[in-house]
Amino acid sequence: MLVVDIMHECELGTWKSLFTHLIRLLYAISPAGQLVAELNSRFRQIPTFGRGVIRKFHNNASEMRRLAARDYEDLLQCSIPAFDGLLPEPHNKRVLTLLYRFAEWHALAKLRMHTDSSLAILQDVTSKFCKELRRFRDETCSAFQTVELPKEQDARRRRKKGPAAGTASQPSTSQSTRKAKSFNMTTYKIHAIGDYVRTIHEYGTTDSYTTQIVRLFLQSHFRQLLT
Repeated sequence: MLVVDIMHECELGTWKSLFTHLIRLLYAISPAGQLVAELNSRFRQIPTFGRGVIRKFHNNASEMRRLAARDYEDLLQCSIPAFDGLLPEPHNKRVLTLLYRFAEWHALAKLRMHTDSSLAILQDVTSKFCKELRRFRDETCSAFQTVELPKEQDARRRRKKGPAAGTASQPSTSQSTRKAKSFNMTTYKIHAIGDYVRTIHEYGTTDSYTTQIVRLFLQSHFRQLLT
């Protein structure tokens, strides 16, 4: 019951949280949204690769609407060329290093075969990745005043008004009314990063017990019922 879950803890957890805060940083640098529009344009220009490996990105990747875990995985794998040059130095280099370490750790954590040597490499990469996360929080995030995204502000207002508010409200573009948002590292999902090597050593590779297996099975089962 307490093994790691890379789909919810990483792809839908830590990576989604980091990607969201990177979008907040772009809005902090360019409140009008020019950098976010450039990011979306770069993602749209990335071609597909393989059979279902890298899929076509949505027109507005930064909105993260109706994305599955595999879509966030694609965003991570293609994030370095998409973010390159959008932030000023030295933050640009720091973010690119963090994205590289994240993608490296993610690839190693999802390997379907491990040896003592590969687990030692994963342990070393885990230490480097967590170091870059802390450096990103302490040096890059602290250099900018970040606030909630427009969609986060609208969601907060809908929760406050209740179900009767509906979905007819227009997205707010006023940054002065948005609440301050920081990059939060005090979560279980980030804390669980350090448990992957031990869990793999004791219970096997992460594809043996990920909840993605159940989700894929249910999707396949429902497709058969519909046909």
